[in-house]
Amino acid sequence: MTRILHIANFGRKANGAFHHSVEYKITNGLIRNGHHVVCVSDRDLARAGSWLGHRKFGVGAANREIAKLCRNMEPELLLLGHANVVRSRTIAEIRRDLPSMRVLQWNVDWLSDAANVRHIESKLDVVDATLVSTAGEALRPLARPGKTIGFLPNPVDSSIERGRNFELATLPYDLIFSCGSDSDARFVCGALWKPGDLFERLERAIPDLRPLFAGMRGRPALVGARYQRALESAAIGLNVSRRNDIYLYSSDRLAQFCGNGLAVLVDRATGYGDIFSDDEFAFFSTVDELIEKTARLKADVSYRQELARAGWRRYSSLFNERAIAKYIVDVAFGRVRASDYPWPTLLKDDSVGPSAAPGA
Repeated sequence: MTRILHIANFGRKANGAFHHSVEYKITNGLIRNGHHVVCVSDRDLARAGSWLGHRKFGVGAANREIAKLCRNMEPELLLLGHANVVRSRTIAEIRRDLPSMRVLQWNVDWLSDAANVRHIESKLDVVDATLVSTAGEALRPLARPGKTIGFLPNPVDSSIERGRNFELATLPYDLIFSCGSDSDARFVCGALWKPGDLFERLERAIPDLRPLFAGMRGRPALVGARYQRALESAAIGLNVSRRNDIYLYSSDRLAQFCGNGLAVLVDRATGYGDIFSDDEFAFFSTVDELIEKTARLKADVSYRQELARAGWRRYSSLFNERAIAKYIVDVAFGRVRASDYPWPTLLKDDSVGPSAAPGA
């Protein structure tokens, strides 16, 4: 078993509004697999290190505290999840004191966001491995000699996603979708759509559709326990991320829908058809097909329940928190073999360096 320091956005994090977040699931999986895990919020350390309570004024203090913690704890694995307060030079200094410590950073934001890419790149030279919720050639710009780069599936955790909507023939809502705002354009079905315009098409085509929208049409975003209740109240989940044409990229909404037993609509351009069948996800390639699949799922309760159950079973088997935690540790210590995992693991390129070869 491994002694692990996990630095991510724990702690206050909007006062518990985002308890579905990936860092909690990874930590749960690590502990359930028998590892000793200490969790630290780098943001909270920075706030505490500033007498004004502003994060940016406490960055130096936070990095000093993290260095002290590592020297006292001597973790065998340092996990960094969106730990943007932690400076790369701090990691380099810790590694000089603890040369056997492995370091892995994980990231579940999209790679079309330049700021997110900069955050990832800032640590590429001081970590052993980087896992991102995107697979394939989109990872190529992040490849570095001697470093491992690979895909991180969005994990599901049955202690967090507790709904079993496939067991219910009747639910308050037919379809749920939540996003930042109506103007938050998304690339879906090969074109840019404002969410409001896309759903107007759906509603015109299916007049009796009972939708649950959040963050749209003046409705507030749903967070925390209210969001979980909303997930448990809908039959179908429309999984539309900001980009749906990047191989295996999805927001963690996909795990939240699958984990709660909703029937999930997925753009086929995501590539998830390489892992899931048409009996597990309702794939669509055009808006007309999206409308057709939505209408069928609404009208045919047995079909919706069977597809939702199959998708829940498959996703929960592949991407549960313990499986993903094992994968992360295996990647960190160079133990990944492609045959061990039924999803794309590490980017294969002999020019990247020896650590990219296992599991390619």
